[in-house]
Amino acid sequence: MKVTVENKKGLNKDLKVLIDKKTIETYVEEKYNEIKKTVTLKGFRPGKVPKEVLKRQFGKSIYGEVLDKVLKETSAKALEEKKIKPAGQPKIDLKSYGEDKDLEYIISITELPKVELKSIENIKIDSYNVKIDSKETELRIKEIAKNQNNFVAKKDGEKAINGDLIVFDYKATIAEKEFQGGEGKNTQIVLGKDLFIKGFDKQLLGAKKDESKTVEAVLPENYPQKEFASKEAKFVCKILEVKKPVETKIDDEFAKNLGAKDLSDLKVLISKQINDQYKNSLDSLTKNQILKQIENFKVEEIPENLVEQEVKILSQGMKEDEIKTNKKDFEEKAKKRIKVGLILNEFGEQNKIHVHENEIQAEIQKQLKMMPGQEKMVMEYYQKNASAVEGLRGTIYEDKIIKLIKSKIKVNNKEVTKDEAEKILKAESNNSIKEQTKGEDKTKPRDKKISSPKKAEPTKKAKSTSKKPSKTKKVSKK
Repeated sequence: MKVTVENKKGLNKDLKVLIDKKTIETYVEEKYNEIKKTVTLKGFRPGKVPKEVLKRQFGKSIYGEVLDKVLKETSAKALEEKKIKPAGQPKIDLKSYGEDKDLEYIISITELPKVELKSIENIKIDSYNVKIDSKETELRIKEIAKNQNNFVAKKDGEKAINGDLIVFDYKATIAEKEFQGGEGKNTQIVLGKDLFIKGFDKQLLGAKKDESKTVEAVLPENYPQKEFASKEAKFVCKILEVKKPVETKIDDEFAKNLGAKDLSDLKVLISKQINDQYKNSLDSLTKNQILKQIENFKVEEIPENLVEQEVKILSQGMKEDEIKTNKKDFEEKAKKRIKVGLILNEFGEQNKIHVHENEIQAEIQKQLKMMPGQEKMVMEYYQKNASAVEGLRGTIYEDKIIKLIKSKIKVNNKEVTKDEAEKILKAESNNSIKEQTKGEDKTKPRDKKISSPKKAEPTKKAKSTSKKPSKTKKVSKK
């Protein structure tokens, strides 16, 4: 095989590849020997069909298969020989081919630009550790306790008031006739919330244990049996229990019900939970600081074909006139995203970063634990969607790259309070919105995705989570 570089213009170049006919004949011979073992023709024993007969019967299709195989193998070798990393799919143009002929073809490629990584070490970032005050932990525990439904029975003869829990059986009729769904046992409602049937609660105010109450109400429009929807019904209710709300006692038993060993352990878990909520958001902020500084690195030239592909992604779903109006802005964004992707991939390659199958499976298992009851659905989603698995691979790959970059750059570690963390995240969020909307049509969707060329392991979009973390009520030791 002979490979020569021609028509070199910037990142674009042609490789002329020449394969002599003897090499082609070797491939053809291998193919004939392969099919000879399986072809059955009348008048010949299995495996004994002469080559000349096979050539007459299958010559064209055999040469076509051989040509595809030769092009695939030799084009990959040609790129490897010239140490070329293509940006996108190379184009192949056949110049000379055929049986008893040399094979000559041209590979037209756009090469990935060379990336300088020395300045990675000059990146400076702030890293935050949130110090959670014990008062904040106690406040969160009180909020959880407040939302726990805890009721105790009222004394016999005590009347029900708003906020009380009523337990009752009922039988309902429409125009003195029983109807489907018109009977209930041990029904529970909290008076004042009006969650059963509109106006039902008010008529049970003053109810006492063991007495009967008649309630008249209009069935809702979305009643399961449509023929009874919006009909006026009469409910005869037998009051079984009247319970009043009591403040949940915050003690070891309360903590155990939430999955902790005792109250002290619960405080540790809640403190960690709050810290993790802020840490995740602040870590994303730190990651965005790294990506932002990488945007300012110099790359000799950005491949035009990658820019075109990225612009198509950015303008997906938009009208033609909108795309033309925002073309320059899209191109600028595309170049930044591609540049960051190139640099991250180069860093990953130079540091031999790889994503292993067990890491992908571990991430899937983590997601399964986060979605109890939906494990089968999640697992089937990944089994049937190769692109979803590749998305996970890209996320893990980028996270590993960012983690290694952090270990090599200048990090200013800061300890902040919860309030300070919220201010930092709010300021970053506001800055991000201003930056994204600057010079844009504000009706267009905003996107912070970071793209990379389809080379090595892909990087996935970097999402900014610079916002106040939401409060959760579940406590987990995981």
